[in-house]
Amino acid sequence: MNLQLPAVLGANLRDAQTGAAPNSGFNLLTPEVWKALLSRYSHIVLVGNSEAVDFERLRSELPETALYVFFNKVYKVLDAPFAGHAVLFARSGVMGANIVHRREVGDVLHFFAGDDFLGVVNIRVSPEENFSEEGDFEGAETRHLDLTKMLVDLYPVGKIATSGFAVALWLAELQLPGNILLAGFSAKRSEKWKVFDVHDWTFEQIFLRLFARMGSISMTGGVDASPYAALAKRFPEVPPIEIALTAAEVLSERLHNANSQIDRLMSVTKSIRAIENFFRRFKPKTRKQRFLEKCPRSASAA
Repeated sequence: MNLQLPAVLGANLRDAQTGAAPNSGFNLLTPEVWKALLSRYSHIVLVGNSEAVDFERLRSELPETALYVFFNKVYKVLDAPFAGHAVLFARSGVMGANIVHRREVGDVLHFFAGDDFLGVVNIRVSPEENFSEEGDFEGAETRHLDLTKMLVDLYPVGKIATSGFAVALWLAELQLPGNILLAGFSAKRSEKWKVFDVHDWTFEQIFLRLFARMGSISMTGGVDASPYAALAKRFPEVPPIEIALTAAEVLSERLHNANSQIDRLMSVTKSIRAIENFFRRFKPKTRKQRFLEKCPRSASAA
C-alpha cells in the first residue's frame, strides 16, 4: 500500500517509530525491521473487538499467507485457539499493559500457540501510558511499539486514540506490499463491547472510511456502503458539495432534536442519579485508583 500522507504527519509517524519511550530497556524496533517482519504476509487483517467480525467468511476468502492482528481481550471474539498467522497487540495504560495488571495474560495467550504466532506487541499511544516488561507476558516473544508522537497534530485534543486506529495508521505508513484489511471496525456498542467516551469514534470512522475510499486500506464488517452515493447517482446535476451541505443540515436538525430529548431524560432521572452517586461513594477502590493514589507524580509525568 502506497499511502501518501502530509509531510508533517509522515514525519511524526517516523519519529514515533524511532523515538525512545520514557522507560528504557524495551524491545523497540526500527521501521525497517518492522517492514521486513511484516512484508512476508499477503494481507494484514486487523480484527476489531466487535460482533461484526465474521471469522468464517474471513478465513474462507483470504489465503493462508494472511496475518491476523488481535487486540487485548481476544476471548470475546475467539471461542477456540486460533490456527493461523497471528500477533497480539496489548494496549498499555498507566499501570502498564492492561492484560498484565488485570492478570489476563494467560487467559489471552491461551488462544495462540505454535510458530505461526508472532508474539505480543505492547503498544502505547498516549504519554501517560507505560510499557510492561517482556517478562510480564509469560514467556511470549514481546516487542514494544511507541506511537505517542504519531497523533500529536492529528487526533482531537482531549481524546485518546483506540489501538486499532493507531495501528491501522502506523501500518499504512510502513507501506507494506500486502493489503491492509480492517475487520469489524464498527464503532458500535453491543452487549459484549462498550464504546468508551475517551475515544473520538466519529473522527476515527471518518478518517478510516476516507482511507478506504482512497484505496489505502479495506474495511469489512460493520461498515455499509455510503447511502449518499445513491443520492449522487439520482441527482447527477447537483454538485457533491450541495448534497453534503443538505445532509449536514438534516443531521444537524436531528441531532438538535435528540439533544432536546436527552435533556428531558437528564431532568427526569436526576433523583435516580443522586441515589446512585450516594451509594457509589461506598464502592471499594479499584487497583488502578489505589495505584494512582500511591504515585500521583509519576503517573502525571509519564
